[in-house]
Amino acid sequence: MLLFKEFTFDSAHFLPNVPEGHKCKEMHGHTYRLRVWVEGPLDPVLGWVMDFADLKKVVKPVVNRLDHKCLNNIKGLENPTCERIAVYIWDEVKPLLPLLAKIELHETPTSGVIYTGA
Repeated sequence: MLLFKEFTFDSAHFLPNVPEGHKCKEMHGHTYRLRVWVEGPLDPVLGWVMDFADLKKVVKPVVNRLDHKCLNNIKGLENPTCERIAVYIWDEVKPLLPLLAKIELHETPTSGVIYTGA
């Protein structure tokens, strides 16, 4: 069974590797919407795959490191595309969350990425 928990964070960034004149070359910000999906069997006694509170305990510290920050200043996010941010979050969360199945990150209401690991 798949379950998810959603988080939001606000961050600024710029994309240093895009061509001159590209709108993302300049500093700008987004309200990111993050969905973290876990997959596992339904526990017959508890009736859940995992406690949402336990999921939040793992993910929230990572979100807090990104919230209201310039992402370019975070080690590993010097070129913070939506894709690289999703990989960064995966790499930070996966060791503590073995049931992690996918990361869904929306940079805008209509644009985003889904990452399921390497």
